[in-house]
Amino acid sequence: MQYVFATKAQYRLAQITDCHLMATAQDFYKQVQPAQHLAAIVAQLMIEQPDAVLLTGDVTQDHSRASYQLLSDIMAPLNCPVFCLPGNHDDIAELEWLCQHAPFRPERSVQLAGWQLLLLNTKGDTPAGVFGVTQQHWLASQCQRSAANALWLFCHHHPIPLNQFIDKHGQQQQAELWQLINAEPRIRGIAHGHAHYAHQQYVQGVNVVGCPASSVQFLPTSDWQTVDNGPQWCDWTFNADASVNWQFRRLALTEKID
Repeated sequence: MQYVFATKAQYRLAQITDCHLMATAQDFYKQVQPAQHLAAIVAQLMIEQPDAVLLTGDVTQDHSRASYQLLSDIMAPLNCPVFCLPGNHDDIAELEWLCQHAPFRPERSVQLAGWQLLLLNTKGDTPAGVFGVTQQHWLASQCQRSAANALWLFCHHHPIPLNQFIDKHGQQQQAELWQLINAEPRIRGIAHGHAHYAHQQYVQGVNVVGCPASSVQFLPTSDWQTVDNGPQWCDWTFNADASVNWQFRRLALTEKID
């Protein structure tokens, strides 16, 4: 399935990742209340009115229907489509249930003027990412059929080594992924979550962008350390001339939701 936006010169998208919501807005994850963080981001997006929101995985922590309902309640005020990818903590059946309710959408291909965004499912049976044969064939097919001038990939797991503890749960089949990326010169970049902190690198002619978590940030260290630096996300601007810009965003959490 493909979601097609109306043609215009510029599109503004917000990428939010690793929300780690619990069953209630008052619950804690790693010493923060993730629902409070996410609600603060959504309140800011209501002011800025992006064209779409991309949730790149680990939207909840406890896999409960209540946590997905809480996500639905927090995102409900948005007046734009919300595309949602699974992370290692997500429940596929619950995500499918979620995508039956507005503003959530089930599409994995998003067409903008000049661009096609391809949303990869890297969830496996362990915390590590999987880029198996089915996803390999899907990506190759999407690239072959696309008439867009430029392509950008989004996924949950990081596709390159980050030289820190999270690498043991990184993307498997990296060689297969990069083989497909290198075979398609229109792929300008790949953005991910999972690592919980902001980073960007230029790898094999392709931008790799890590979106910071909306919940807690991980420190890029050899052992697992977390820190509460407030609600964070990444803003994207995709232009019809096939150029792209991104900006890491951060809010100070000043009030709580009931």
